[in-house]
Amino acid sequence: MTNAPFALDRREFIALAGGLAAVLVVGDGAYFSSRRSAAHAQPVPSESGTLTQPETPLNGTIASPNTETAAAATTSPETESAAATNTEMPPTTLEDLPWNLRLVNRDHPLAADFAPSNLAELPDASWVEPHVNHRVDARIVEDLTAMLTTAETEGVRPVICSSFRTYDYQENLFENRIERAEHEDHLEGTEAEEAAAFWVAPPGASEHQTGLAVDIVDADYQELDEGQEATATQQWLMAHCAEYGFILRYPTDKSATTGIGYEPWHYRYVGKEAAPAVAESGLCLEEWLTETYHVQA
Repeated sequence: MTNAPFALDRREFIALAGGLAAVLVVGDGAYFSSRRSAAHAQPVPSESGTLTQPETPLNGTIASPNTETAAAATTSPETESAAATNTEMPPTTLEDLPWNLRLVNRDHPLAADFAPSNLAELPDASWVEPHVNHRVDARIVEDLTAMLTTAETEGVRPVICSSFRTYDYQENLFENRIERAEHEDHLEGTEAEEAAAFWVAPPGASEHQTGLAVDIVDADYQELDEGQEATATQQWLMAHCAEYGFILRYPTDKSATTGIGYEPWHYRYVGKEAAPAVAESGLCLEEWLTETYHVQA
């Protein structure tokens, strides 16, 4: 008996053709996917001119184009923006900060000839010490006036007793404090200077030289000591100063950081945006600048 050619009827042929088409479609996709993967895995020239094999993932597999597309789709604009910020923006320096956030202390002193170019005399008001030419940076006058005027309308009696100071004036204050440490505390040399600097900033290290700081006392109690804290004026100012852009610069528990003892009368202008943030954080200015702007304060 002779072997007959293999033959299919019409229905068998259609079924077989459909199956082959499916195999071809799937196979073609797999083929090109494999070609792409193989192309990515081809050796590439190194800087020395020799061919090196590209690295593969730790699991030994090579991601397909579909996998790469899906991974890219999961990256949100916010993530990309944050990544760009972290990799492209250089660390902020103190010099990059705006005028109202200028940091002045013993580590970051002002030059002897520094003086604000826009000093303005404070208005003749009941909250200004009489017969004294008090001046501040002109940019803080409006907020300072609003704060102390409002304080008066709410029943307290603030009085500005110190504002802008020159380098030379601060130097005299500091020298007087050193003499006091020598006579009252029997200290000498460096010890006397360190003791003095805890209560009176050395020349160049005082915020008063910037025109952004004021000392405010209660009209009924004008001593510069911790007794100020209990006065109605200080209680009001501590509760409301941030609304006007001011902070209590030298809090009671931050002396180790600021280098200055507790001064419940020294208020520093940092602006209406920054002041509430500083107050709510519970940090002193040095700490807040470090945490917020990543500067070395």
